[in-house]
Amino acid sequence: MRKYMLCTIAVAFTIVATSSHVLAQRKKIAQTGFQFLSVGTVGRAAAMGEALTTIEGSSSALFYNPAGMARLSSFIDVSINYNSWIADITYNSFSIALSPRHGDYGVFGISAMWVDYGEFLGTMRWSNGKGFVDTEVFTPKAIAVGIGYAKYLTDKFAVGGQIKQVAQYLGESVVPDKSSNTGLAVNKNVASVLAFDFGTIFRTGYKSLAFGMNVRNFSEELKFEQESFQLPLTFKVGISMDILDFLKNTSDMHSLLIAIDAVHPRSYPEYINCGGEYLFMDMLALRAGYMSNRDEYGLTYGFGIRKFGLAFDYAYTPFGVFDGVQCFTIRISI
Repeated sequence: MRKYMLCTIAVAFTIVATSSHVLAQRKKIAQTGFQFLSVGTVGRAAAMGEALTTIEGSSSALFYNPAGMARLSSFIDVSINYNSWIADITYNSFSIALSPRHGDYGVFGISAMWVDYGEFLGTMRWSNGKGFVDTEVFTPKAIAVGIGYAKYLTDKFAVGGQIKQVAQYLGESVVPDKSSNTGLAVNKNVASVLAFDFGTIFRTGYKSLAFGMNVRNFSEELKFEQESFQLPLTFKVGISMDILDFLKNTSDMHSLLIAIDAVHPRSYPEYINCGGEYLFMDMLALRAGYMSNRDEYGLTYGFGIRKFGLAFDYAYTPFGVFDGVQCFTIRISI
């Protein structure tokens, strides 16, 4: 079993490395829709450069690697997240995980994410001097709701998955329709599809070293009008470890977690996410991260405070010509 898992991880790393070299010759841009699924909303993850593939113990793992739910230390874990994105766009998300009988039956979770794009003034073509007339104000929306499950198959190997319904509404539009009495028809511009996430985490047994991998947003093609597209399918392979394990006589009051993810997206060139978290007395966390090969951002940083089953996380990401992105998380564990 152990040899099989190690071989699987090695093959996954090889696939990512090889595909990165081959696809470096061409630029992958705008090949998918529903890009809101590619934006992180969890404060801890955002501060660590989104390198969360092997990080365990929270319901928010449903947004990164569902297998991370398997090692839940509490009976119930709730995470409420808010992301103040660019261009006055806001992302909100919520997750909850339940661990009956200390995980003997696995861990069950529910996740939800919704996006507020703000208000837009609609227009339509018209035979006047301007060539258009104003229509009503509309508010595009996007949402993803999922149900997940994770379990440790052995004391070292965990698997997890999630099935989610994903939908986007882009407002109504008026289009020509010869079959109509008015010669016009109203389109709702709504698209919806089922998507799947799957992941694994393997704790090697060598100190705190862990490997993980996950596939997110696997689904069939869907379309708006006549344009077909796919979801932003992403494959990640990650590794993490508390590097203070190498120091002798290190107090349990300190830990320094380092995590690295290799990311192979469908619609963007390959990149690396790196993150670090220094934890003092299991209460105060200082975090920083870096995302390579991105156009407007790279460095991330933030902090977290947790005590008595309550936690607050904050992350800030400088975003080039845009205002910086801020992410907040409140977490409750009972």
